[in-house]
Amino acid sequence: METRVTKVLGINYPILQGGMAWVSTAPLVAAVSNAGGLGIIGAGGMDANELRENIHQVRTLTEKPYGVNLMLLSPHINEQIEVVKEERVPIVTTGAGNPSRLIDDFSERGIITIPVVASVQLAKRLVRHGIRAIIAEGMESGGHIGEITTMCLVPQMVDALDIPVIAAGGIGDGRGMAAVFALGAEGVQVGTRFVCSNECSIHPFYKEAIVNSQDRSTIMTGMSTGHPVRCLKNRLTRKFEELETHRASREEIEALGSGSLRRAVCEGDVEEGSVMAGQISGLIHDIKPVSEIIQDMLVEFQNTLARLTLLGKE
Repeated sequence: METRVTKVLGINYPILQGGMAWVSTAPLVAAVSNAGGLGIIGAGGMDANELRENIHQVRTLTEKPYGVNLMLLSPHINEQIEVVKEERVPIVTTGAGNPSRLIDDFSERGIITIPVVASVQLAKRLVRHGIRAIIAEGMESGGHIGEITTMCLVPQMVDALDIPVIAAGGIGDGRGMAAVFALGAEGVQVGTRFVCSNECSIHPFYKEAIVNSQDRSTIMTGMSTGHPVRCLKNRLTRKFEELETHRASREEIEALGSGSLRRAVCEGDVEEGSVMAGQISGLIHDIKPVSEIIQDMLVEFQNTLARLTLLGKE
């Protein structure tokens, strides 16, 4: 399946795995790349040594292209940037900030930079720096989110840019993939669906919480801080709601969230930890190998296109 995204990244299928902090480690990343997509290490939460170790592990597990996601607000970001350059990582995605200062330097070293953005305005600024693709992330995503839905953001991004757009947010099966392709996207980034895979080496309670979720199981927290996060409802989110209702300070709200993702991912505390997951969670009912997830998505994508083609002929 060839699109401009597969050509730019050198992959078989236009499916990227989201670079989720504490979640997207070497086993998952390599599995996605080996299955024909693009696996992406989530550097958020890693120090420089941990990132380097994950890069080396990925290289022992696959010869296919892979990437690293850099969260620009990370306290380790400067060290992580140096690791990415030293290790000649082929592809970098970025989030939580403007990566303009990195793009030229990375490009000179042969590193492809694909920013994750939630607004057309920022996307236009980044295009001037010569990026070759961009990820348009809607608010349906898990983790840190913007204000615009995928359905509204993607077509506006496609109309505004000449480079390929990769859609993210609320995509967990072939129907969602077909929907965003109809809007003009040429690739998808998938996060929550890959969390519920055999190769994702996180605490099983985290996966079970997603599998057991329903359509209204997610909530946005931290709205008053300007950095909202989507996660599954639990005791922690109720505490966030209480603090925001009583107009607690930003420092108090951020202190409550400190370390909460690690508690959920690594320790399995799905009540007092932050179970970051997208609105697609209610569609996920099983845990299976990455290769099956990707192949099922591709088959459903093609079946959806065939069904729509038949509708057009009636």
